[in-house]
Amino acid sequence: MGCWQSSLSAETHQEKDGKHHNQQLHSRNPPFSGGVEAVPATGVPPFSKFSFVDLKAATKNFSSEFIVSESGEKAPNLVYKGQLNDGRWIAVKKFSKVAWPDPKQFAEEAKGVGKLRFRRLANLIGYCCDGDERLLVAEYMPNDTLAMHLFHWENQTIEWAMRLRVAFYIAEALDYCRSEGHSLYHDLNAYRVLFDKDGDPRLSCFGLMRNSRDGKSYSTNLAYTPPEYLRNGRVTPESVIFSFGTILLDLLSGKHIPPNHALDMIRTKNILLLIDSHLEGKFSMDEATIVVDIASKCLQYEPKDRPTAKDLVATLLPLQTGLDVPSHVMLGISKNVDAPPTPQRPLSPLGEACSRKDLTAIHQILVMTHYRDDEGTNELSFQEWTQQMRDMLEARKRGDFAFRDKDFKTAIDCYSQFIDVGTMVSPTVFARRSLCNLLCDQPDAALRDAMQAQCVYPDWPTAFYMQSVALAKLDMQQDAVDMLNEGAGLEEKRQKSGRRS
Repeated sequence: MGCWQSSLSAETHQEKDGKHHNQQLHSRNPPFSGGVEAVPATGVPPFSKFSFVDLKAATKNFSSEFIVSESGEKAPNLVYKGQLNDGRWIAVKKFSKVAWPDPKQFAEEAKGVGKLRFRRLANLIGYCCDGDERLLVAEYMPNDTLAMHLFHWENQTIEWAMRLRVAFYIAEALDYCRSEGHSLYHDLNAYRVLFDKDGDPRLSCFGLMRNSRDGKSYSTNLAYTPPEYLRNGRVTPESVIFSFGTILLDLLSGKHIPPNHALDMIRTKNILLLIDSHLEGKFSMDEATIVVDIASKCLQYEPKDRPTAKDLVATLLPLQTGLDVPSHVMLGISKNVDAPPTPQRPLSPLGEACSRKDLTAIHQILVMTHYRDDEGTNELSFQEWTQQMRDMLEARKRGDFAFRDKDFKTAIDCYSQFIDVGTMVSPTVFARRSLCNLLCDQPDAALRDAMQAQCVYPDWPTAFYMQSVALAKLDMQQDAVDMLNEGAGLEEKRQKSGRRS
């Protein structure tokens, strides 16, 4: 793998004295003496330039099956996993030439980030500037993101001590980056926190690199964006601290809570409402109060009122417990030797079309499936077959003809007449109107319709797939990936139970 063993060292486990403990946990790797060579003691490969041919081969021609995440910039920058000829797994982030037209500027920015070497980072090990191609290469982290473990867990949620470890390790990463002159981190969120093969949390190095030469891209979700960024469109060191506060909220609640909402709960002393119910009371209220207080300070409106990364490390250090328990044990995972199999869930034709955002293919599939998934959603008595009902069904029929003939504006009008009467509910009509809205460049309306389809039929994969496409059109790429995975998971369950997709 070529990844450094980043679990707590044996010396740290043995050292119990507070001052010595602080020195052990907060020690730095030796600085570079020059150039971009990695410190050999870290076990991280030297920073180097990769050829596009090698990266293309490693990612199987940048196969969609090798996509491991998507950034949330307006021009999505995909991240792929890849395997080099020597067997090492890598993570490859692909930028557009538009974002970085000057190859020299891109290379200089990458080399700057490539000088960093720290056990709390998923370190940058190279870049590629062949022709129009702009790519970054980093250590591959095989155990998913904090978002996956917090929001989409299947076996067990993250225990309290591990949540505190995540907060401390990421604070250490930010403090190290600050000490090395890299205090800016772009779009810090739960998807940027990765788990290595030992289950230790690491901060993705990709956020240390600007998303484009102007550096204006930050977050796709305005509810979680630092207020000063909304004013001037620039990331500052204090903006990073604000974003760290949102991660603390994630760790406390197990949910993605908008900062304003969380601050209202904190002000009204409703701290218990913030705590993740899946912890089932297995946490320290004193420790939780400290974390809530840190989060509150990080989320202050005025940047000058927020703590520094060094302050965060000092406050979180005393909360660290269970130092003799490896992270992979706390997470309930086995130590990975290799990358997980790909793909984890094969997609249906509809899932594939939605992953490609191929609206034409989606249209063809929805036409062919007709209303078979509406079976059982409405049971009408003879008395309910009124003139109004006949008019409503006639409106749906006109909508179906328009949908088939690709007259999408007419289809929206007819389907709206059907929906507004409200006597019948049809997830298929919502899905069809969602697609029509997408084809008419109305992604907000498309997302609302897809969510309505889910309300009518909570376990319907199509509803999640359509949400995925709408979210992608709204430049909320990671949320789009999550919805795609949700739909694939529901299809997998249906196949196992023998039901139709």
